[in-house]
Amino acid sequence: MRKLKPCSAGRLLAAGLIIASAGAGVLGQSGADSVDAHVAAARAAAGTEHTAVFESLCAAPAPPAAPAAAAAPRQAQPPATPPPGPPPRSRWHAEPAKVFDNLYYLGQTEYSAWAVTTSDGIIVIDTLFDYSVEDEIVNGLTTLGLDPYQIKYVLVSHGHIDHVGGARFLQERFSPHVIMSAADWDLVARSTASFPKPRRDMVATDGQRLTLGDTTLTLYLTPGHTPGTISTLIPVKDQGTPHIAAEWGGTGFNFTITPEKPRKFWLETYSASADHFRDAVTKAGADVLIANHPNQDGAKMKLAALAKRQPGDPNPYVIGNDSVRRYVTMVGECAKAGLLRLQ
Repeated sequence: MRKLKPCSAGRLLAAGLIIASAGAGVLGQSGADSVDAHVAAARAAAGTEHTAVFESLCAAPAPPAAPAAAAAPRQAQPPATPPPGPPPRSRWHAEPAKVFDNLYYLGQTEYSAWAVTTSDGIIVIDTLFDYSVEDEIVNGLTTLGLDPYQIKYVLVSHGHIDHVGGARFLQERFSPHVIMSAADWDLVARSTASFPKPRRDMVATDGQRLTLGDTTLTLYLTPGHTPGTISTLIPVKDQGTPHIAAEWGGTGFNFTITPEKPRKFWLETYSASADHFRDAVTKAGADVLIANHPNQDGAKMKLAALAKRQPGDPNPYVIGNDSVRRYVTMVGECAKAGLLRLQ
């Protein structure tokens, strides 16, 4: 039986998110709220596990380049024309892998997609690009002994092409429901990028529970990276032992800046969303971190370790609730530091 039920508690959390976002504007009014203090808090939260994301998000902007010394003018060169079509498969293909009893990696070398298996079918999380979806997701499932015709839901974390680009292909080939937030359905509809856009289907709201067979995912709206990014809690099992995996749905500060929504708006929103999802991670006891880019959850190293795993060895993806909470704390603190750098 498949269902997507709203959670009244989620509505309260969403209201709290709006209040928290508004309150973020008072940052900088006390001595403790300084760029250095938030960077230090982010560094402490990163520990030794999350340094790559810390360095990418919390780094200070590069100072403007000094004016170049006067020199003889040079003739401008025309920009290089990129080769037509997708990049060669050798540059992006990665082999699929079983990560937990019911969670599988179906991503490329630099972009992640996941499959959650249940007693009533498969939930795919993110769809890569239109040029790679068949190779990585469809053929990946087959390689792992799974049936792609059992895909019942496709959950898109956010509406950037590297995560939504393959959704239309899956929608047309296997007829699953495609789920995005309302804001990111709108984002995809407005996109001028050239890719086959999925038909608008199911709309996720904050705190909703997506149930397929014996498995229930919980979806949280965490806007910031995009207007309607979805972060997700996923129950998984490792050799029968239950765990909760958390996916922070969008990480970078590559916001779409407009006069109505300047960088300050996005950093405030991102910070509030991190607080919101950290609360969910804490309450759920999430002890596994996955991401939609391998450099954000250490996937390359962890997948290599899984390939050599011996009976009795720990699963490298199980990092503990403290580490997962610190990851979400870190990204929020980096957003707070970025906000204060604007002042």
